[in-house]
Amino acid sequence: MTVSTIAVRLPEPLYRRLEGAAAVTHRTVDELLAETIAATLPPAPDLPEALAHELAEMVWLSDEALGSATRPSFTSDQQKRLAALNNLEDDRPLTGSEKAEQAELLAHYEGSVLRRAQAFAVLARRGHRIPSYTELPLPV
Repeated sequence: MTVSTIAVRLPEPLYRRLEGAAAVTHRTVDELLAETIAATLPPAPDLPEALAHELAEMVWLSDEALGSATRPSFTSDQQKRLAALNNLEDDRPLTGSEKAEQAELLAHYEGSVLRRAQAFAVLARRGHRIPSYTELPLPV
């Protein structure tokens, strides 16, 4: 990722608070400031607003909460049902309710993947080791 450098003028008391927060969270002032700005910017236009806000706010979660967020929230039963609907769609057009269920399951799957990815990204920025693909937990 390309990084741009800018000069920001901050009142001294605010800068001291920023330094203190960075020390407490074991991050640099630059990291904390970038995460704070990212969390307050408008959500990405291609994500549902609630999900974009949820992902942005993950920078404030504890390491423990982020660890929990790295576990799949899309269950194996949901995976099986989505696969069944996808296979069914290969054979015939889905009914309206089947299409709606498929869309809902797909949105839930995508949200689960994005939450996990964001949690891993924040943990990585905090210096935690990120597991390899083969070490990732499987859905329950």
